[in-house]
Amino acid sequence: MYYNKILYKKLLMLIICAVVSLTATAQDKIEGQLLDRLTELPIHHATFEYGSQNGITDANGKFSFIYEKGLMMTFSHINYGEWILNDNKILDLEKLGVVYRDQVTVSLHPVTIITLRAKKAPQEHLELEYRDQLSHDAATILNQKPSLNSIRKGGNYGFDPVFRGFKYDQLNIVLNGSQSATAACPNRMDPPTSQMAPNMLSRIEVLKGPHALRYGVGFGATINFVSEKLRFSNENEIYGRVSSGYDGNGSVLRNEGRIGFSGKKYDFTIFSSWSQGDDYTSGDGTTISSSFNRGSFGSTLGFKLSEKSELNLSAVYNVARDADFPALPMDLRNDDTWLFNARHDIKFDKDQLRSWNTTVFASFVDHLMDNLLKPLNPRMLNTQTNATTYNFGGRTEGEWQFINSKLFVGADFRQEGAEGVREREFLMGPNSGNTVQDNAWQDGYISKTSVFGELHYKINKTRFIISTRIELNNADIKDPTDAFEQANGNTRVTQFNPSISLGATRKFGKRFTLGAWVARAKRSAGLTERYINFFPVGQDPFELLGNPKLNAEINNQLDISLQWQNKNTIIGVDVFAGYLQDYISSFIDPNLSPVISMSPGVRRFTNIEDALKTGFEINWGQQILTRLEQQVGIAYTYAEDLERDEPLPEIAPLDFRYTLSGNFLKGKLLPQLTFRHVLEQSRISEEFGETKTPAFTNLNLRLAYQFSKSGNITAGINNIFNQNYYEHLSRSVRGNNTPIFAPGRNAFASVNFTF
Repeated sequence: MYYNKILYKKLLMLIICAVVSLTATAQDKIEGQLLDRLTELPIHHATFEYGSQNGITDANGKFSFIYEKGLMMTFSHINYGEWILNDNKILDLEKLGVVYRDQVTVSLHPVTIITLRAKKAPQEHLELEYRDQLSHDAATILNQKPSLNSIRKGGNYGFDPVFRGFKYDQLNIVLNGSQSATAACPNRMDPPTSQMAPNMLSRIEVLKGPHALRYGVGFGATINFVSEKLRFSNENEIYGRVSSGYDGNGSVLRNEGRIGFSGKKYDFTIFSSWSQGDDYTSGDGTTISSSFNRGSFGSTLGFKLSEKSELNLSAVYNVARDADFPALPMDLRNDDTWLFNARHDIKFDKDQLRSWNTTVFASFVDHLMDNLLKPLNPRMLNTQTNATTYNFGGRTEGEWQFINSKLFVGADFRQEGAEGVREREFLMGPNSGNTVQDNAWQDGYISKTSVFGELHYKINKTRFIISTRIELNNADIKDPTDAFEQANGNTRVTQFNPSISLGATRKFGKRFTLGAWVARAKRSAGLTERYINFFPVGQDPFELLGNPKLNAEINNQLDISLQWQNKNTIIGVDVFAGYLQDYISSFIDPNLSPVISMSPGVRRFTNIEDALKTGFEINWGQQILTRLEQQVGIAYTYAEDLERDEPLPEIAPLDFRYTLSGNFLKGKLLPQLTFRHVLEQSRISEEFGETKTPAFTNLNLRLAYQFSKSGNITAGINNIFNQNYYEHLSRSVRGNNTPIFAPGRNAFASVNFTF
């Protein structure tokens, strides 16, 4: 009996120990699921490492592991990149059972992303960068980065972006990867960036170099303006935003608003903005002609056709009135632009084919400029130009996903055209009373038909990307002038442009990432370079004559990207070098006579045998204290015309920026101090009459405060010390060769409400 009791006790102890052990094991084992944040489809074949544990998510995106306190978990996937969950996130995973992740397609390219509204969790504070939505010109948002500058011909409107010395048609400016607008003004008062309504955007992707060939031939870069995604809701909802701001220097008033209605199957949004301003004063008190009126009005209508299919329709109307351009012979009088877009997206729950999207678009610009408000004394003649452009096409693309790779294949078509006539009414001299018409665009057009593909492939810790595009480029003019045909002969041209880019990124350890890309891209000349007809559209007063016989220019470019990061610091260095063949420029042709007798002569577009562009960008961000963060940005470009043995024109000098940001009162109070120093630009092109630009230093202060759950206010001062300076890319005031100086001290304030 005694031994039986001992045996029962031992058996009971063994059972209790087994139950406790199994319970402890069950408590420590965590099961989770990895899902795509947008589609909520499972992410399969993602690898994870957690201490000595590792594994792969199954076909349903599920995985399991034993919890170990204090460790971090690393995930990796060809389509979603590499990311880390800290201990707190792992405990959240234990409660929620799900990890969401966004695809990171653009991370495989050298890229800068400007977020207009960061996506934050609902319980976190409101994003206070609503001033970006108040901007009346999207190029001003780009100028936040030291690598992006703008050619300024007007005081407050029509800034034309420049990146690494590439400009105009060398930059691929697109909306949602497909749509663009063609400048109707021969002098580009209305560049494509001016037609991108900031208050309908969520972010701007600057894809550096000629590597992102899915969206077109971005010879120097592709700048992709990305609209807000459709938002469907289980219940009928109304949402919106209204903002207003005022700048003291120039009396600039800005307003914008947005209201939306959403349900399970629909999302309808209406947005609008209106900005207006007068002349501003520079640092020394000089008045700069800069008045303007600018508005944008539009709507988007989205339908959820099924759980995996969406249709998005949008229309935008942009209007500009009475905008001053002191560097040009005429001012903008009227500019009316329509942008129409329809896009269909469908998801597939298949082993390989995952999605397909198709877009059709059209843009129309109607532009009128004249010199009637120019202070001319004596007034020899009145001039005006009425010009129109169109830009329409379509794009279709499929996405296939495999275990270690992802493939994009598609095709697109785009045709753009322009027509416009300048009228000159003579008021004095022997031609007094006569009116002469000059055909500026000659009804020229360019069509581009392309197929493209992009492959992402992962081998161990290295991610490879291959991108290619084949373009058939056709161009001609429908209304040629005798003088143009006499100078150029046949105007019809067909060119075949293959482009390819190869790249790889690899992570070394947990902190260092190295990327390298090499590309050879071909770009045919644009409408201006081929068909402009004796019009002063360059940086000097010479008239320019297009050249249909231009060879396609070639960019052989290498990009190297290095990134190092730890818990509080991230440092990125991008270095590039481009050897340019048949680079498109212009030269003075003494055999040609200008149309206007006061012009110094005529430049003809031509190919330079070879040129070089190289430079770097450095970005450093650091959390120096719990509530303080600092950021440093540096950009520099060196460019040389190897044929003429002199610098290429319109290259911005070294730009240094330092930003100190605070975060107080649980994210409600956000002060920011920005310091900028730009070096002298002494590398100038004498061929194009450039002059040295002096160095300058600038200091800005901004304070943002969230005063309620739905409202916040921002106030600050730009150019605190009232420095009198101008950018190297600013053009000179017409007639006196004085540069357009930047605004002096400017106090501003804005307020925003969301619901």
